[in-house]
Amino acid sequence: MIHIVKSEETLHQIARDYRIPIQTIINANPTVNPNVIYPGQSIIIPGFPPANTLPYQIDISVNNRKLVVLRDGVQQKEYPIAVGGILHGTPIGNYIVINKAPNPGGPFGTMWMSLSKEHYGIHGTNDPSSIGKAVSHGCIRMYNQDVEELARTIPIGTPVSIHP
Repeated sequence: MIHIVKSEETLHQIARDYRIPIQTIINANPTVNPNVIYPGQSIIIPGFPPANTLPYQIDISVNNRKLVVLRDGVQQKEYPIAVGGILHGTPIGNYIVINKAPNPGGPFGTMWMSLSKEHYGIHGTNDPSSIGKAVSHGCIRMYNQDVEELARTIPIGTPVSIHP
């Protein structure tokens, strides 16, 4: 897959976001100077399918507190979610789902799906009354049965667009 460098990103941060060793990214991009990357530059992220080869996309509206699953551009399902509170907003941008971890424990409910932004994910909850509110530390919370269904539906690499 291709990552487009954002303002103030470093190759080290990109490697952390995708949970890939930096040397793996350097090896996949032999013409890129790892010390000089710039906004708009394309970086190959090995190990993930190209986004245009996957049928699913996830669209998240922070303001409406809704997660929509699209298949080939057609809405398949809509889920209520909780989003980040005032002090810990949900990050706006385009990401991908990089892994899935069932039963992560603690407040993350029955499923955790990491996003390609370090420390952020889509997960279940041990507090279902929080759904529909802006109370998380920036992650997307879902009812456990909803996040389990989502995890069964989408493949690793699914694009996730988060907007206001």
